[in-house]
Amino acid sequence: MISIDLSGKLALVTGASGELGRVMARMLARAGANVVIHYHQNKPKADELLAEIRATGRRAMVVQADVTDAESVNRMRDAVLKELGEPDIIVNNAVLQYKWTAVLEQDPKDYEGQFRTCVLHNVLMAQAFAPAMIKRGWGRIIAINTECSMQNAPSQSAYVSGKRGMDGVLRVLAKEIGAHGITVNQVAPGWTISDRHRAAGTERQDAYEKNVPLRRRGEDTDIANAVVFLASDMARYITGAYVPVCGGNVMPTI
Repeated sequence: MISIDLSGKLALVTGASGELGRVMARMLARAGANVVIHYHQNKPKADELLAEIRATGRRAMVVQADVTDAESVNRMRDAVLKELGEPDIIVNNAVLQYKWTAVLEQDPKDYEGQFRTCVLHNVLMAQAFAPAMIKRGWGRIIAINTECSMQNAPSQSAYVSGKRGMDGVLRVLAKEIGAHGITVNQVAPGWTISDRHRAAGTERQDAYEKNVPLRRRGEDTDIANAVVFLASDMARYITGAYVPVCGGNVMPTI
């Protein structure tokens, strides 16, 4: 039987207090990793997740940071180093979504904000945590992108601009640090079912599902499973990849 074992690894998930972030953090812990739970504002959810992960026997900590601010990210790095050590795996999940509207109506500040939460977020996390990975000769950088990056649908320009920008940065980063045994990949979810959809009974969305080859929406666990795989040695020869986890709703081509 093949299984994924991340025992002895330390994973940091940004935006881990959010719905998708919580599931990814749980799944990494189930695979054996110790976990750093990052949050920006939702400390109660972060603390709740902390207790849950510690109850499984894994080491874990909670840390607050603004991932668009270099000083704040560096403080987070120092706090993690002091308590748990240097992360082997970072999952850049945190993001803010601004109002979706037409290009002609979008506030220019929304593009700036999306740039900071997508592009700058990934840059600052790499600058803070990749040097230690380079010294160890092993590391995993996994960023959460979106199927929207390929769809370019009306009203999504601010969001798409940020996500397409981070795609470029991460592909360059993969080439720059690959020689040190570090992989850099992206997971691109579709319109994913999370706890809020389950609570509201809105899992089914026929208008969306009819265009998905697998004829269903993905689950948050589907995204987390892809993250755990990319964090493992089973994916050691995969880097620079944009991996859609959306039932085939978008299909990168050659």
